[in-house]
Amino acid sequence: MSTIDRRRLLQATAALAVTATLTDQATARPAAGAHPDRTPSGALGEPQSLDGRPFPAYDYSRASRLPREMTGYWTRSFDVAGTTRTAKVYLSPQTPIRSYYTVIAVPDGVDTGGFLQRAHWAAIADRREEGLFVVEPGPDGWGDATEEAAYLEAAMAFFHNNRYFSIFGLHYLVGYGSGAVALEAWAVAHPLRVIGQVYVESLGLDAAYLDSYAGREFGGATEGGYTPVEFPEGFDLIRYDETVLPTWYIRPDRQTIGTSLSYWRRADDTGRRSRQDRILGTVYRQRRDSRRWMTSHAGPIAEVAVQQRPVSTHDIVGFLTRYTRYENFFAYGNQLFERADYTAMGVQVRTMMVEGHLREYLVYVPRAARRLWRDRAPVVFVWPGNSQTAKVFFDAAQWWKVADREGCILVVIGEQYSATSVSVSHRDSHTFYRQLRRLVLDEFGADPTRFYSTGQSAGSAVTQNFAIAYPEYFAAVASTSFTTAPDAAGTVGIDGVQVPASGRPIPDYQIYGYGDLGFLAGDLWDDTQNSLDSWARYHLRTHGLTLADVDTVTGVRHGWRDRFQTWTWHDDDIPVLRLSKNLYRSHNTMPEESPLLWDFLKHYSSEIDRDGNVVRYYSRSAFRRPRDGRRL
Repeated sequence: MSTIDRRRLLQATAALAVTATLTDQATARPAAGAHPDRTPSGALGEPQSLDGRPFPAYDYSRASRLPREMTGYWTRSFDVAGTTRTAKVYLSPQTPIRSYYTVIAVPDGVDTGGFLQRAHWAAIADRREEGLFVVEPGPDGWGDATEEAAYLEAAMAFFHNNRYFSIFGLHYLVGYGSGAVALEAWAVAHPLRVIGQVYVESLGLDAAYLDSYAGREFGGATEGGYTPVEFPEGFDLIRYDETVLPTWYIRPDRQTIGTSLSYWRRADDTGRRSRQDRILGTVYRQRRDSRRWMTSHAGPIAEVAVQQRPVSTHDIVGFLTRYTRYENFFAYGNQLFERADYTAMGVQVRTMMVEGHLREYLVYVPRAARRLWRDRAPVVFVWPGNSQTAKVFFDAAQWWKVADREGCILVVIGEQYSATSVSVSHRDSHTFYRQLRRLVLDEFGADPTRFYSTGQSAGSAVTQNFAIAYPEYFAAVASTSFTTAPDAAGTVGIDGVQVPASGRPIPDYQIYGYGDLGFLAGDLWDDTQNSLDSWARYHLRTHGLTLADVDTVTGVRHGWRDRFQTWTWHDDDIPVLRLSKNLYRSHNTMPEESPLLWDFLKHYSSEIDRDGNVVRYYSRSAFRRPRDGRRL
């Protein structure tokens, strides 16, 4: 039998098996909370074409959501070596800007719209307010991994960068039948972009394909003009087959799946023993003593599972959405961790009018707030980086884990449309903060003396500019990957207005990466003067300190594999300025950094005296013990 005939026979067999699986799924209960306007199977209708379609206009009535005109069912075509291929997009009515997406490879021989209905994918997307990107077979069905590489690259390139919708940047993969092979092959080649993957009725990949990627190593090169990371001598680079990636095979071909299964078990560093789970089947868990980089913060949370019976789409979604991930191109900053469940946690997604525009923000009051602080909980105002919605940053920075442990209230500020109708950035930050401050004091049990600010990149710029111009707003600030300082005229820019620097001190902490923005390259003791040096000079001067007052010029090493190098300046034994260099990341923040920021912030409080002066206090116990506060 020829290779082509064998492949077609396998495709036909897999298609029959997938049909049986979908029949089981179609008899399951409808998705809880499905969109009330959704009608039965086939209601998606004919997809609208994105080929040559004008980009959507701004829709200011939808805070941090895609323009209303983009919601619905779409198709996009690609020319792949002279053959026209297509992919589908489904955007639920409330899909946010930079939403999570599930990338689905449909099996041979199905109508995509009908498939999304019968398997409940469209209804689940509606309920979860997320998007779907669907890759489809060619005219002769799915080819093997090598044959489909060009199509997958073309489709995913459009998915990652277009002006019709925008994505979180890392995604869930679900492949069916012969389509599973093509999608899994893409995951092997791009593991940093995948949060988790599920393959139904898969034949798996062969050893030759897997071996062609397994030994490849991630270096220190960065994207977007960031500073390249140079590793120390003898440093062990991460291999592709050491990229932790939760994986679930459902009714795989027992004869051919073994090679793929072994690959992902090796990647996830699973032990030899398995356990049985009613839904997942046979489960191999990441070893407790695993030293994988991608779970250095969350711990050994990855799993590889094999289930020989059909399962529902709801179970597939349940497996995938236990996880999230952040940093899609630099391996040493890439982390897998637990995804927040807004409903279970009680995260409030709210909107507010700010200078005539509807803005979104998130409020999280953890159970620990009342238990630890009664009606005097500290508050952290969180400013995401440029293009990051509040929802993106809530998951990416894992501040909610800090809040759960420490009882601080989180207020995460949503951005507004910026360069395009599917991207956002900061706007009217001063007005927004003052409105949010009043709201927090009116509605929540908050301690007005313990308001803190943090942010990443452009959000760090907001935080640092507030620290310079309005230090009375916060007891302390701590942010990542962007420093600011007064210009030659002694001002900083806030919302397009130059505001005079106050010249008054405020405790401040900055974390940046070795491979960060160009103006953060190096450290404070090299021969290059940049924004990092200007930031330090200003804040040292306000505290009456000099660079030479640092605790140690070489810095203190700490964290996972000593990745942090930290310098601290004290005023009468009280730390007032701190700087950390993350030696193994590029620009994007990491969840390991949020606890470090909080451990600095939590020791400070501030109040305004009768003369209008800011009075600050430092508590070694972080205000857990009464009367241990010292005036700065």
